[in-house]
Amino acid sequence: MTSYGQYCPVARAAEILNERWTLLILRDLLGGARRFNEIRKGVPRMSPTLLSKRLKSLEDCGLITRRPASAAGVVEYHPTPAGLEVRPIIELYGAWGQRWVRNRLAEDELDVSLFMWFLRCSIDKQHFPPGQTVVCFEYTDRPRLAKGNWWVDKWWLIVTELAVDLCVQDPGYEVDLYVVTDLRTMTRVSMGDIPVCVAVGSQAIELHGSRSLAKKFERWLPRSSHADVTRPPEPLDLSHVLKSIGTEAAE
Repeated sequence: MTSYGQYCPVARAAEILNERWTLLILRDLLGGARRFNEIRKGVPRMSPTLLSKRLKSLEDCGLITRRPASAAGVVEYHPTPAGLEVRPIIELYGAWGQRWVRNRLAEDELDVSLFMWFLRCSIDKQHFPPGQTVVCFEYTDRPRLAKGNWWVDKWWLIVTELAVDLCVQDPGYEVDLYVVTDLRTMTRVSMGDIPVCVAVGSQAIELHGSRSLAKKFERWLPRSSHADVTRPPEPLDLSHVLKSIGTEAAE
């Protein structure tokens, strides 16, 4: 880490937290990710080598600690009290970004694997019936790129009382609900740009299968924790008014 060479607490904190990827790693750790592969799914563009390096740095700085998991040879990462105290900082970052910065959804910002991992980690299980429920998401705007014998435009969530599993290959179970949409629409719904009822009512999101699950869709579909952050109104486009005034003046 590069030192600012200042005793100021802001500078000392920035030396740790402003390191590239660090806040995103802490975001996912505070969201419940514990194992290396779970953390990596939240930062898919980060190399495993760099992630290992960042985790070691955070451990050296006292923000996280390594603990052996129940499985032999598996390590889990847990926030320390210092790491837990970063939570309001991350929440403020997110609120500020939602209000002032997040004004576009470029194609390179739409990541279906990251979005589905968010669903898997945040879906509200209490609105599902007992036993096993399978929901298949089909994204009509994702290219059908073959990887082995499966296609990346379909994803399956398997929900039980104990866990939610995410599959990129057909698990072979009967599907209870099909969700057919495009990734941009789902992302905008998640970020609070479009109400769920509007997306479903306009058929931008199509629900096929269990009427009970479809009826509760708005309740169990997770949204960003910053979805309700108010944003400043869009500036008025007065170009046509100014053009009209210019024309009248010329006449």
